[in-house]
Amino acid sequence: MKTYLAPVNEIEKKWYVVDAENKVLGRLASEIAARLRGKHKPTFSTFIDNGDFIVVTNADKIQLTGNKWDDKKYFRHTGYIGGIKETSAKELLEKHPTDLVMKAVKGMLPKNKLGRAQLKKLKVYTGTKHPHEAQQPEVLDI
Repeated sequence: MKTYLAPVNEIEKKWYVVDAENKVLGRLASEIAARLRGKHKPTFSTFIDNGDFIVVTNADKIQLTGNKWDDKKYFRHTGYIGGIKETSAKELLEKHPTDLVMKAVKGMLPKNKLGRAQLKKLKVYTGTKHPHEAQQPEVLDI
């Protein structure tokens, strides 16, 4: 018996809205990453992008457990010698609240062309409004 592979034009991609208010970041991000990859579908395969679109609202009201607001550090490099910059989770939430969710989900996706394509299906917003009402997204409880 051969394994069934769904043709790319037959893959149905739905839109979901997730409210991140008072949700723990890691638990939310792992569920979102699985949905973006399509692991919840019976036609899942590792090399085909058959996941759904996810719209995250209220990203500025996300929660972290323990002392992670101060202890969790995000690093970036300017490109110059000795140019490593460090930002805590609290500072990142104040400056760029959507980046906290994006970075968490990005770390859970494959590090290749497919993972970058799957990350483009994630839309993160700070308030409750989003410009994707035309796609008629369903509410997803996580």
